[in-house]
Amino acid sequence: MRNTIEEEILLNVRPADKERREVQEMGQKLIDAVIRIAGVPAMMTGSVARGTWVRGDKDIDIFMLFPKTLSREELQEKGLAAAYAVVEMFKGSSEEKYAEHPYLNAVIEGFDVDLVPCYHIDSTAEMQCAVDRTPFHTRYLLDRIGGLRDDVLLLKQFTKGGGVYGSDHMTGGFSGYLCELLILAYGGFTELLQAASTFRYGEVIDIERFYPDKKTVRKLFSEPLIVIDPTDKTRNVAAALTPTRFSEFMELARDYCANPDPCYFIPDAPTSISKNDFSATLKKRGTTMLAVSLKTPAYVPDTVVPQLRKTMESISNQLVGEDFPVHRAEVAMGTERSLIIFELLVATLPAIVLREGPPVWVHNNADSFVEKYLRENEYAGPWISEDRYYTEVVRKYTSAHDLLADKQKMLSGSIGKHVRISMEEGYEVLVGEEIWSPEFTFFLSAYFAKSSHAVRKLRVVDQR
Repeated sequence: MRNTIEEEILLNVRPADKERREVQEMGQKLIDAVIRIAGVPAMMTGSVARGTWVRGDKDIDIFMLFPKTLSREELQEKGLAAAYAVVEMFKGSSEEKYAEHPYLNAVIEGFDVDLVPCYHIDSTAEMQCAVDRTPFHTRYLLDRIGGLRDDVLLLKQFTKGGGVYGSDHMTGGFSGYLCELLILAYGGFTELLQAASTFRYGEVIDIERFYPDKKTVRKLFSEPLIVIDPTDKTRNVAAALTPTRFSEFMELARDYCANPDPCYFIPDAPTSISKNDFSATLKKRGTTMLAVSLKTPAYVPDTVVPQLRKTMESISNQLVGEDFPVHRAEVAMGTERSLIIFELLVATLPAIVLREGPPVWVHNNADSFVEKYLRENEYAGPWISEDRYYTEVVRKYTSAHDLLADKQKMLSGSIGKHVRISMEEGYEVLVGEEIWSPEFTFFLSAYFAKSSHAVRKLRVVDQR
C-alpha cells in the first residue's frame, strides 16, 4: 500500500503518455533503419523498452543482432558500419565508445541513443561477449514486470535521491536492471524497503532458484549483495555494488520506513566552496591537505577512476610506511586534470627515526646490524633493549611533500596503467589552497561535508 508521498512522487517521475509514445515511435524508427541498412534484426533494450524509465531519462538502447557465425572482428566492423549509417540517415551526431567491443553513442532527434552490435543467440550459454546477455534481460522482464512498473520507478527515484543509483565505478551503486530485479523479487517498493532494513552482508536473492541454498551461492560469490541473474546463473547482477553503497541503501531504507519523507526521493543539491572558504576550513581542521595533480588519461571514467583509486591506495601505503598516517584520501577525475588528495594529521616529522634491529642471539644478523651502524651514525645507537638491537638513523623523508615529489618512489608502487603513463609525463604536488580550482570546487565542498546520504536526509527533516 503506497503512502501519499509515494503517490505524489509517481506523478512527477512517471512518463507522460506523450513521452511514452514519442520514445516508442523513435525506437521503432531506429529498429526499422537497422533492418533496412544491415539486414539483421534489432530490438530496443533497457528501461525504455520495459517501460521502467524515469520521466526525462529518454535514453534509447538499440541492439543490432548479427549472426553468431561472424568473427568478433566482423561483428565490430559490420556493427559500427551499420551504426554510422543509421546516424547518417537521421542526420545525428555520434562518437565511438567501448564496452567489450566498440559501439556508437549518438544524439538523434533529441534522443540519446546507443547503437550496440551483438550476437543473435538462442540462450546465454552461447554468449561470445557480455553484451549478448542484454537482450535476454529485456525479454525476461517484459513478461514479468508489467504490474510493478510504478514500484520500479519509486525505487529508481529513491536510489537517485539517496545518491546510490548508478553502477559506474565512481558511484558503485544500483543499476536499473538491479532495481527491476529487486522489485520483482520482493513484489513491490514497500516490501523491498522493509526487507532491506534487515539485510546482512552476503544477502542472496535467487529469483529462479538456480541454487539449492544460500550457502552454496556464497561459496561462489563474495559481494555484499548477491542477485543471481535470472538469464545467467553464473553472474551476480549486484557485482558492481560496493559495500559502502549497500550499507547506505540499508540505512536509507531503515530511516525511510521509520519516518517517510519526500526528501528521500530528492537528490542532494551540489554545493561549491570558494578558495577563501577552502583555506579557512583547512585552517579550522588543523590538518594538511596535499594532492597529486596529473593530466587526466584520455579514457572513460569506468577505466580511469579505478586506476586513480588503485594509485591512491598505493601512495597511501607509501605515506603510512614513512610514518605519515593518512586521515582521509579521495580521487577526482576532471576533464583536463585529475586529483588524488591526501589529508594528513601530521605532514612533517623529526630528522631521526628509530630503527629496530634483530635479537642479540641471532648472531649473524646482529653482527651485521652493529657493523652497519657502528661508525657512520650521527645519532644514538646501536643499543640493546631487552633482547633486541635498536638505533637512531636519519629519516629519509621529513615532509610528506618531499615523499610525494619523489617521482621514482611514487612510480615504484602499484599504479594503474594509464595513470602511470600520465604521471611519468609529469605531475604536480599541491599543498593547501593550491589544491583549489574552479574545476574541483564541487568535489572539495563535498569532501568537507562528507556524511552518509541518510544522515543528510535526517538533517533536512530535523530542520523543518
